Amino acid sequence: MPTEKDGSAEALTAHLQRMSDSVEQISARIARLATVLDIDLQSDSEINRLLNMDGGAPNGYERRQSAMPPPGPERRKSYQQEELRALLVLRYRVSRRYVDRIGIQAARHVLVSAQDQLERDGFKPGAAGTDLRRLFDGV
Repeated sequence: MPTEKDGSAEALTAHLQRMSDSVEQISARIARLATVLDIDLQSDSEINRLLNMDGGAPNGYERRQSAMPPPGPERRKSYQQEELRALLVLRYRVSRRYVDRIGIQAARHVLVSAQDQLERDGFKPGAAGTDLRRLFDGV
């Protein structure tokens, strides 16, 4: 016979799965962009370079100008780099929020589960960035 405790355990499990799915979707997009841009997210220097990008519009475009730079591969690459940067920041913030909300052990489980699922889906280990198992060693 189901009890109230069983229902809350199921709800918690479902909530943790949604959290993992959310991180997995963000990480999958990160991995795809990194592949297209040929960026090694296992390299701390590459991640730092991305995170410290200007964050401005591509090729110095300003809204005050009457015409945008012509479309082309460089403009597309610039937009993709900016998207990758934003997704990395988003994932870091989401991860931190998870640690604050559910604790480090549960957050570790959620984040590592998302990473494991990406690998099962065919992404190379570490394609989306830092190996979370290594990050959480000792936790």
